[in-house]
Amino acid sequence: MYTLNLDIAQFLSEYWQKKPLLIKNAFPQFEDPISADELAGLACEEEISSRIVVTKDDNWEVVQGPFEDYDNYGETHWQLLVQAVNHWYPDSQPLVEALRFLPDWRFDDLMASFATPSGGVGPHVDNYDVFIIQGEGQRRWTVGDNTPQQRRGGNPNSPLVEDFTPIIDVVLEKGDMLYIPPGFPHCGETLTVAMSYSIGFRAPSQQELVSEVADYLLDNNLGQQRFTSKTEPSSAGIVSQDHQVGIMSLLSELSQDPNSYQIVLGKLLSQNRFELDLCEGEEAYSIEDLQDAFAQGAGLSRIGGLKVLRLENDSAPRLFINGEVYELLNTPADIITLLSDKVSLNADEATELCQHEEVQTLLLKLINQGFYYLSDSDLNDSDLNDSEE
Repeated sequence: MYTLNLDIAQFLSEYWQKKPLLIKNAFPQFEDPISADELAGLACEEEISSRIVVTKDDNWEVVQGPFEDYDNYGETHWQLLVQAVNHWYPDSQPLVEALRFLPDWRFDDLMASFATPSGGVGPHVDNYDVFIIQGEGQRRWTVGDNTPQQRRGGNPNSPLVEDFTPIIDVVLEKGDMLYIPPGFPHCGETLTVAMSYSIGFRAPSQQELVSEVADYLLDNNLGQQRFTSKTEPSSAGIVSQDHQVGIMSLLSELSQDPNSYQIVLGKLLSQNRFELDLCEGEEAYSIEDLQDAFAQGAGLSRIGGLKVLRLENDSAPRLFINGEVYELLNTPADIITLLSDKVSLNADEATELCQHEEVQTLLLKLINQGFYYLSDSDLNDSDLNDSEE
């Protein structure tokens, strides 16, 4: 397991989304959750997002995976990055759990990287929060201040930026962690062959929100209200300030109506950017199969990366799972909370939940869709999913 050496309350009040923080020995006795060979194996798979970044004389070449071999890249100046490792490699999930003091809806993925000396992706700015955890080896990281940055090559769409003045300049060693909020430029340089892990947390942009709301309104034939005015301008060719504000207020009214935005948010925030590794069985389970499995001590676990969310003060009792809505009209609120908060359920918990017919039906459906799977008792007894902080 991974025990995080961090004052979480202080971190949330002083650093989260405000300024970078270096945490030396954040994970005492840290062990890499995946080996370099295993990571290279994942990057061979078509459905897994991977890339190699090659450093070339202050420039970077990006090669998209999958990869059949790595011999032609040599022993220096390149880095392999694999996205959503937590989806495909269950042993990496405990590292994700260590940061589950932050809400699941923000969590993006666990990216793992293998880097050779002088390998890196160049100075860049991210639009999300990232925790960089060092495994085997050493990497030097520099972080600049959150000030306007000149994009490399004058390309406004490039994530790469010109060199910056560091406010943090440190060599990360095994178990160290660096937190970087959005907008702070940073750059990693590999000193020795190294493994490292980036855990990202992302929030939707205005573009994404507007797009999702528009799709929802169109799909459900909603949002038909039109602007009405109380006064008219003296000139026919002008759009008055009152009219401008009144027209745009139609959008703000939508944002004040839970019936207009709750389903949109629930579906949007429960989706995942990366493909999930569905765990579908050869044959569909029945209710009797589940009851028998739980009686024999089997537990129930989500596949890696699956988001199961509830909304506070929701207008209906329901869960949002992977972009879909599941209503639980006759299920107690504490049971819905348990389903959203726990990644794994032991046999007793699963048996108790299945006393509720709606929940039993839902769990059976999720298992047969490959979103949940029956797990052995050892996994559930570890209770990885409880966030005690």
